Amino acid sequence: MFIFLKRHNKKCQEKYTFELNAVEIVSNHVHLVITTLENGETISRIMQFIKSRTAQMYNKITNRSGAFWVGRFGCKIVEESSNPMFYFFWLIWYVAYNPVRKGISSDPRKNYIGFINCYLKENYELPINITVHRYFYRLGNTFDECVKKFLLFEQLYLERLGR
Repeated sequence: MFIFLKRHNKKCQEKYTFELNAVEIVSNHVHLVITTLENGETISRIMQFIKSRTAQMYNKITNRSGAFWVGRFGCKIVEESSNPMFYFFWLIWYVAYNPVRKGISSDPRKNYIGFINCYLKENYELPINITVHRYFYRLGNTFDECVKKFLLFEQLYLERLGR
């Protein structure tokens, strides 16, 4: 799944202007946190591209046909929440901890994709293009200050989970 997503996300980012802020794959679904940009493509068009190309490639490799994805994608607009910055950080940690909650990983820093490391280690590179969201950079004057405050959101998230 990661190979499909990696290949088609790259093609999608070349075709459309948007930011991929987070991505994690679990056994039966994928979490993507995408920021659409002014004068850029809609989330529906972006997801249509990613879903259709991934399905085509999967079906070709497995010599099958038919639907790959079940249903439409879920979409929440962060800016419409009562506190967009707080909601965004909760969402990022939710996505990062999804494989942990599913028993696939013991630590989001060690997840298969491990996008969260882009927020924790300056200049961290993944084989998939992650854009650290502008909210992260509002947390401090230096990357280290931002990380320190960002980790407080992880603690809040873990407390909410009862850990």
